Amino acid sequence: MASVRAALKGISGVPVTPYGADGEVNISLLTALIARLAGAGIHNLMAAGNTGEFFSLSLDEIRRVHATTIAAAEGKCLISAAVGRSLVEAKALARDAIAAGAGAIMGHHPMDPFAGPAAQADYFLELADASSVPFIAYVRTDTFSVEDFRRLAAHENVAGVKFASTNLMLLAEVIRSTEDLPAIWVCGLAEAWAPAFYAIGAQGFTSGFVNVFPEISLQVHAALVGGDFAAARKLINRLAQFEELRTHYRNGSNVTVVKEALGMMGMDVGAVRLPGVPALSEAERVTLRGIIQAQRGK
Repeated sequence: MASVRAALKGISGVPVTPYGADGEVNISLLTALIARLAGAGIHNLMAAGNTGEFFSLSLDEIRRVHATTIAAAEGKCLISAAVGRSLVEAKALARDAIAAGAGAIMGHHPMDPFAGPAAQADYFLELADASSVPFIAYVRTDTFSVEDFRRLAAHENVAGVKFASTNLMLLAEVIRSTEDLPAIWVCGLAEAWAPAFYAIGAQGFTSGFVNVFPEISLQVHAALVGGDFAAARKLINRLAQFEELRTHYRNGSNVTVVKEALGMMGMDVGAVRLPGVPALSEAERVTLRGIIQAQRGK
């Protein structure tokens, strides 16, 4: 538990899932990507997270992504295996990931359109009960009550909560109400939001950008840990145009931008599966090439 919480205070990178020309998961490319990220010093890799297109993968594909990520990292960082969908499926995925060597389980936010907020918290608590390694809850809503968040943080197997809402007033209240508990509150909205999250007591942040330029994400993290918010903002400004591209099509290009950037850098990881946006427009590609060239020149 201590080592998982320490990793959560770092960068939780979410690797993309590469596909071959046949549309299947490309194990060799995924192995190369994970080796690069683990070798760069990323603290935690969330296998089959949202940037990894969790909801577009079959259950068997998710298992392959988990196993490949665990093997390719070679113990250099924490591997948190992402699970979700029905509670039965999530528990089965967790069992298999733990058997494959996952150091933690990350529960995706339950996406049922008829889910009740307190019942969604119960979903996470059941997964935490079922997991024999530390559990991380990925909360993508501000509809949980403060008491719901406290229930999560108080569970003995919950290492932390990945908070992915812009409602910072709620997060501030939640952190105040759980100061007596050891769970880590992680910025789930990546580098751009990390300074604000850190200022109210969160630690660590998630990142999809880390697939492309992990060294910049690591510099942002070092600045935040050192309390140098001005330096962190300066670095984050370098990511702003990249992150803005990811918001196009109601965030439908979120993974598309990352994948096309990797392709421009010599690693063709295939198109995003539907219902994500499979390809950027030519104008967007011109912008993206300019961003990559500018970062490579620094």
